[in-house]
Amino acid sequence: MRTGTKVVLVAVAAGTLGVVAGLLTRGPGPLLRTEPGQRIAQQVLQANAPPAPEGVAVAKRGEALSKFAVAALDGGEIVLPDDFAGRPLLVNIWASWCGPCIREMPELDRYARAQGDDGTRVLGIALDDPAAVRDFLQRVPVSYPLAIDAPGRADAGVRLGNPRGVLPYSVLVSADGRVLKQRIGPFEDGEVDDWARH
Repeated sequence: MRTGTKVVLVAVAAGTLGVVAGLLTRGPGPLLRTEPGQRIAQQVLQANAPPAPEGVAVAKRGEALSKFAVAALDGGEIVLPDDFAGRPLLVNIWASWCGPCIREMPELDRYARAQGDDGTRVLGIALDDPAAVRDFLQRVPVSYPLAIDAPGRADAGVRLGNPRGVLPYSVLVSADGRVLKQRIGPFEDGEVDDWARH
């Protein structure tokens, strides 16, 4: 074996050990904060997930989001992606009992407020009981619109590409309804701005 090949193999092995050591000492957080880490996590979740029920389309990065409806928390119906056509949309799947979801909500609210009339819109979809969500919002209000869906094998999270139901879960949809990015886990302060650039 040539010296150059040995050096490359040693470098690859050292890099792999570094990633493994980081995951063991700090958990998957640092890796999940990268786009390659998110892509890997998404592939793992989808590869090991049970199949969606017949007629339920599971969103995939780069493809058009199939149309579906959720109940608006304040009444009525929200149809994705149609009701948000013409502007990018960040959809966040959450629940009132989910600690990481609760921690990221002020960051999502800050981001939504900063977008103005022509920036990315934000929609929260709670997989939760409507009464629990309303009670929660009395303590932690947000300015962006909210919807509600019953958790299950055909819920909004599954349709947005999260068949395992990991929370929180976010999706960035383009102005023309294509899935640009999918994210497992919460946003830290200031993190959503960079993530939502497309």
